[in-house]
Amino acid sequence: MGMRPIIEPFRVHTVQSIAMPSREVREEALRRSHYNLFGLRADEVTIDLLTDSGTGAMSTRQWAGMMLGDESYAGSSSFFRFEEVVRDLTGFSEVIPTHQGRAAEKILFATLVDDGRVVLNNNHFDTTRANVEYRGAEARDLVVAEGSDPALVAPFKGNMDIDALRSSLEADGDRVPLVMVTITNNAGGGQPVSMANLRAVRQVCDEYDIPVFLDACRFAENAWFIKTREDGYADKSPKEIAQEMFSLADGCTMSAKKDGLANIGGFLALNDERVASECRNLLILTEGFPTYGGLAGYDLEAIAQGLVEVLDEDYLRYRTRSVEYLAEKVAAGGVPIVQPPGGHAVFVDARALLPHIPLQEYPAQSLAVEFYREGGVRGVELGSLAFGIPQEDGTEVPAAMELVRLAIPRRMYTQSHIDYVAEVVLDVATRAESMGGYRIVEQAPWLRHFTARLEPVPVGSGG
Repeated sequence: MGMRPIIEPFRVHTVQSIAMPSREVREEALRRSHYNLFGLRADEVTIDLLTDSGTGAMSTRQWAGMMLGDESYAGSSSFFRFEEVVRDLTGFSEVIPTHQGRAAEKILFATLVDDGRVVLNNNHFDTTRANVEYRGAEARDLVVAEGSDPALVAPFKGNMDIDALRSSLEADGDRVPLVMVTITNNAGGGQPVSMANLRAVRQVCDEYDIPVFLDACRFAENAWFIKTREDGYADKSPKEIAQEMFSLADGCTMSAKKDGLANIGGFLALNDERVASECRNLLILTEGFPTYGGLAGYDLEAIAQGLVEVLDEDYLRYRTRSVEYLAEKVAAGGVPIVQPPGGHAVFVDARALLPHIPLQEYPAQSLAVEFYREGGVRGVELGSLAFGIPQEDGTEVPAAMELVRLAIPRRMYTQSHIDYVAEVVLDVATRAESMGGYRIVEQAPWLRHFTARLEPVPVGSGG
């Protein structure tokens, strides 16, 4: 297609109206939600980039498949189709459906992780970290140094630091029940992990007899980056690349709300029959019978079809290009972002844009609030509000990066929507120096960013 635009590889079949709240309505919504964007009502948001999890549009084949959903409590035919697709894709023999990815994490860690243990990851995302720490274990991040430099352009900034992995296993190997690699690395800016890095992780873990699991919710996007960036993979299909990635692991957790192209659902898959049996026992206690796992039969049908569609090359080319398009527009206007753009979101570097706001006043949260205030665009803070570590003396260790994620739902917004988002971001950036920070008024002990109440800190007040 040369230099022509990469168009959406689909046409609109059904439309849904979106809200156009006035600035006055947005201001009142911010006050009512205590400046926490999770507290906004959907009809107060114009463009919702809070997450790409479960927010995309399903295809006609997915909707048609849902009509075939078998709602039998046990032995549903929809489960067996789902199981067949997951086994074919991942190669794992034991497939355990869950209502979403964090349920798979909860079951896996409740089975394998005890108090005092250490779980190693390139970067734990929020629910993964919370589920590890809820077990009394340490969630240790080992991303490569390049992954902590937002402006650096490198092809695989989501890679795990192999030297740090080896050092951690030498020091604490007897306390490490598993090593996990998140593909793509969401907390690090949606950055991919190379096949070479996965092989290296596998080799080191084999030396210490430690199982490897993938957090695979964006496996297809990661496969596409390997195809387009890593030597030796240009002629392989995304499915072939994905299958090779899974072959290097002992199991995976999956939120099908991302690269499953579904609105709900997930799974835990692995090869160890003993561990799988323990996980199923917990599944029955908390989620449901092993052939539905907290899902309706029609959800299993939608996921099975989504796992097929997500590996289509035309879709993946459009998907990554649509994110890149937004990144190019805002970067051209001087807005600092994580480079290169990842597969599901543009991450704006709030620390670089708002250097006058102290880290303890949550500059990324301030920027996210302004995107909503300016144009009804809801993103999410992935900085110290989400990842800061409170200390016993009342201080806090800030996050490694202060980012605002603008996550693009799959197959939902058009180019004009993305152009609108870019204009909002650029308009906010022109008045960055006038923005102040926030302080926490009330917070929960786990995943505080979902429910915390905040209040503005006047500019220049020093907190």
